Amino acid sequence: MTQLIGLYSYWVVIVLMMAGLYIMIARYNLVKKVIGLGLFQTSIFYLYITMGKVEGGTAPILVEGKELVYSNPLPHVLILTAIVVGVATSAVALALIVRIHETYGSIEEDEIKDIEAMEPDA
Repeated sequence: MTQLIGLYSYWVVIVLMMAGLYIMIARYNLVKKVIGLGLFQTSIFYLYITMGKVEGGTAPILVEGKELVYSNPLPHVLILTAIVVGVATSAVALALIVRIHETYGSIEEDEIKDIEAMEPDA
């Protein structure tokens, strides 16, 4: 039981990842798919941030005469970049959804496929 509690952060990552994946696969609403993608991305961010944490670790600043345990700042820096990319991806996806709604009058994937099937390309 204590091993399961010790792996708490990994269980949270798995639950968030599977919830995001389920939302992306099972829902036909395009906005809900973007939300699922955001949830999936958040789980990946959380995974990398928790892996970068070292128990008792400090910032990697050298101090003369002291032997300290340092945390690696690289995962946190990479996640900052990934967050910016994720926000940009979500913004572009939502802008495309707005254009799709203007063109087809719906943001439901199955309705858009039906409209496409009824109208031949001109």
